[in-house]
Amino acid sequence: MAGHTKNLLLLLGLTLPLAACLNLKQPQNRIEYYTLEYDPPVTANRQALPVVIRVLQFSISPVYNSNRIIYRDKSYKRQAYSYHKWRANPAQLVTYFLSRDLKASGIFKAVLPADRSVAPAYRVEGSVDEFLEVAGSENRHAVLAVSIVLMDENQTDISQKVLFQKTYRTRKPCDLKHPRGLAAAMSLAMSEVSLSIIDDLFNNLAARKEVN
Repeated sequence: MAGHTKNLLLLLGLTLPLAACLNLKQPQNRIEYYTLEYDPPVTANRQALPVVIRVLQFSISPVYNSNRIIYRDKSYKRQAYSYHKWRANPAQLVTYFLSRDLKASGIFKAVLPADRSVAPAYRVEGSVDEFLEVAGSENRHAVLAVSIVLMDENQTDISQKVLFQKTYRTRKPCDLKHPRGLAAAMSLAMSEVSLSIIDDLFNNLAARKEVN
């Protein structure tokens, strides 16, 4: 009996290291990370406005406040891919790309990030209301909704401080039934929304300059 127990313990001692080696060699599910990728939208040839604006970090709906890629396949349900994520929170992505596009447009004297100490004349605040994939029986779409507010920093009366407020919503078809297809479609959506925001900001501020 003692010999049998000794042989069993020896066999276990040889098996456990072997099992550990096998587990180490087994491939793990690797997480893939995605971001938006598009050239700054081309704006109409306009004379730059002599204004400085600041883009504050956008907020985001609690439903999408994660770097996990969210999709909707049924009413009232939101799911998330397990091994596919955004490289950053969607609010950070939208804030960054809008700021980049505003700078690239060249139609404002300066576009400042939120952490600059220089006092701007105007500031842009916003929220990401939707940032997801909507999956149908055959088609998939990237859905993006962004709300912005343009504020006059020189006004103390809140009723006079808010100059402009609008929500932009668009959806773009995904060419691939894969998160990479969603990333491409969301990039197109962000490019479209960004251009609309830039146009509206310019037109609003240009009209104010003409009045003043």
